[in-house]
Amino acid sequence: MLVIPAVDIREGRCVRLFQGRVEGETVYSTDPVAVALEWASRGAPWLHVVDLDGAFTGRLQNLDVIEEILKKVEVPVQVGGGIRSLESIERLLSLGAARVVLGTVAITDPPLVAQAVARYGERIVVGIDSREGKVAVEGWVATVEKDAYEFASQMKELGVKRIIFTDVSRDGTLRGPDIPSIREMARRSGLKIIAAGGISTLEDIMSLRELEREGVEGVILGKALYQGNFTLEEALKVAEGRG
Repeated sequence: MLVIPAVDIREGRCVRLFQGRVEGETVYSTDPVAVALEWASRGAPWLHVVDLDGAFTGRLQNLDVIEEILKKVEVPVQVGGGIRSLESIERLLSLGAARVVLGTVAITDPPLVAQAVARYGERIVVGIDSREGKVAVEGWVATVEKDAYEFASQMKELGVKRIIFTDVSRDGTLRGPDIPSIREMARRSGLKIIAAGGISTLEDIMSLRELEREGVEGVILGKALYQGNFTLEEALKVAEGRG
């Protein structure tokens, strides 16, 4: 199973939010590029970079920082946050992003997702952020009355192969992932799943690794890594079945 450190960027800084709320922000570094290079140098197989300002405003706001990360980091990077047009997708892929994560636009403009998938295949990933079973959008500040499992099935019909599934209520809380929901999403959708939200311990990673045969192929780590609950090296060992 892949371990993917998150680098969340807001106003040019590397931060973590509590349940996606700006008032719950913790700043971990004023140099996101250095943070990305650090994770890559310590063995991260992928990085998950999010433009939080873009997620809130609907257009990329930290493109200069993201471009610098893509230039300097030698591991593949998936980028999300505020990507609402084919032009933005093409720009990020041309700058070197390995994958682009679509969130709100997958709800508001499914034909764009279908078009992007037809053109770029598995380089397009859909982020499904769930709050009490419903899909959260616009940087998680709004929720639409759409069932998360049903939405995943719709994305599969459009040709999407992989989703990032986040439990918003647990993100940044260190309460542990919602294993039953993740298992249910994997089984019902038949999609490849990257799980995110709430991971706190190495045991949480172990529990997710047990879902690999269900389709869970990766886990995004944020706050637990940044505040030192465990090291990246320890997480990699557990995810690879060596810990």
